[in-house]
Amino acid sequence: DVNGITGNEYKYSDLIAQEYGTEHNRIHVSPEETLSALPAAVAAMSEPMMSHDSVGFYLLSEQVTKTAKVVQSGQGADEVFGGYHWYPKLENSQNPLDDYAQLYFDRDHAEMQKTLSPDYIGDDYSRIFVEEYFEKLSTSSPVNKALQIDTDIMLVDDPVKRVDNMTMAFGVEARVPFLDHELAELAARIPSELKVGHGGKYILKEAARKILPAEVIDRPKGYFPVPALKYIQGDYLTFIKEILNQPVARSRGLFNQSYIDGLLAEPDAALTPKGHSKLWQIGSLELWLQSHGI
Repeated sequence: DVNGITGNEYKYSDLIAQEYGTEHNRIHVSPEETLSALPAAVAAMSEPMMSHDSVGFYLLSEQVTKTAKVVQSGQGADEVFGGYHWYPKLENSQNPLDDYAQLYFDRDHAEMQKTLSPDYIGDDYSRIFVEEYFEKLSTSSPVNKALQIDTDIMLVDDPVKRVDNMTMAFGVEARVPFLDHELAELAARIPSELKVGHGGKYILKEAARKILPAEVIDRPKGYFPVPALKYIQGDYLTFIKEILNQPVARSRGLFNQSYIDGLLAEPDAALTPKGHSKLWQIGSLELWLQSHGI
């Protein structure tokens, strides 16, 4: 637990176990175990993946493989049924490109110019990509534009790939029932207001009320909790400092040193609009490069 963020979801999993009389296994992971697993988790990535929850999936897979080789994952429910916080905010958008970029992008182009060395700065390629993608869509709904780009692009290249990499590191196959093609096709036909209403995933939550406790359905939106990589302190901060101060990192010349120094000075203050640590993003990228001999 860091900065008031709980590092487990036992409260809700216990409710499910009580409701159905199922046998759940609590896995306790110490901060020291998590920290020591970071290099192996990053090395298991097929490409850099900056989300802080990768190590959580890695450690979970390590335990799961002792008793199972196939698991189910809830990946895709947020993208298909509109569960993320930026979808409701886009409902009445007059400029979907600007609003999506403000709500979703980790950094705007101006900050990228401060982040990267001049040799690695070009056009605002992220914004150009989203603009061209939005223009080719047949829908005029800002919410549906965001849902489609997130499902077609982000979901495939981030959450699903991340879980696949972490589970396959231990030979575990993760299946994703929310991405069954018939379910995804049904969700695509549902009006966006039924998906993003009441804070998001409205129709999925209503469908679940016959089988799940209300405390689980109506809980605040959360992510796989690894708060030590959101608010980086103590040994975690020392770990990232050591990575970024390696001679290979400094000689790489990828980042502006002044930008890194600013993140190291105030690591808790530098969060993306989605609540990710900008310092962990940079530190994990450098760790990935080093672990792959680059």
